[in-house]
Amino acid sequence: MIEKEAKRHEMREGNMDLFLSALKTTVPVFLGYIPLGMAFGFLLDGAGYHWIYAFLMSLLIYAGSGQFLAVALLAAGAGLPEFAIATLLLNLRHAFYGLSLLEKFSNVGKVKPYLIFALTDETYALLTTTEVPTGGSKSRFYFYIAALDHLYWIAGSVLGAGLGSLLDLNLEGMAFVLTALFVVLTIEQYFNSSVRFPFIAAVGAGVTSLILFSPDNMLLISIILGTLILIGREKLGKGNLRVNKGTGKTHTQTHAAAAKPVEDSAREES
Repeated sequence: MIEKEAKRHEMREGNMDLFLSALKTTVPVFLGYIPLGMAFGFLLDGAGYHWIYAFLMSLLIYAGSGQFLAVALLAAGAGLPEFAIATLLLNLRHAFYGLSLLEKFSNVGKVKPYLIFALTDETYALLTTTEVPTGGSKSRFYFYIAALDHLYWIAGSVLGAGLGSLLDLNLEGMAFVLTALFVVLTIEQYFNSSVRFPFIAAVGAGVTSLILFSPDNMLLISIILGTLILIGREKLGKGNLRVNKGTGKTHTQTHAAAAKPVEDSAREES
């Protein structure tokens, strides 16, 4: 009985340490999501909607820029097809995020559906740059990060919608908070990563798309172009590896064939 209690106490302490580590990791997202969520709440209140709608949208949709788009579409009186198409085009990049996390999300158990649902740009940046603490549960640590980010967004949205009905504020420029936050996380990811080529490919794809296409369409095109560059480099690397293996095998066979007559001659002399 005492051993069971000791194990439970140790498990609770381990979970608390894991939660505190996730909390520390998500501080930059907290500092960005609270003001940005408030901006969304202000806009939704300005469109004439009760704060409860901010809570429900942030809880069930949780799409960030998609929610800002939804406010504009609601104000314009758009229908369901317009909502579906616009949201699909805006958030199609998450399909590429998911493909790159197939290995990380393996063996995470029951929390996998929620991790897929809660995969925002900022959560993706944290999951791809943060190592699971030694001895900690990967599924629990990932869940804490995703849930905390989700909670920050809900809190900011509800707070903004509530204050929006009481205050008259100028919201010009607040939407740039999300862009600034993602830039900071990307810079941090760059310095924490030992591989630089993906960042170079992303910058090259972004600049090329911005030059060749309009700013409205460059995001999706740059993501596709960057993905193709990385896939091509991966295949090229595998091809070179096969060639090197084949060359090494040929050299080994050549040396063996050259050494065989010498060995035979030595045997005859003996």
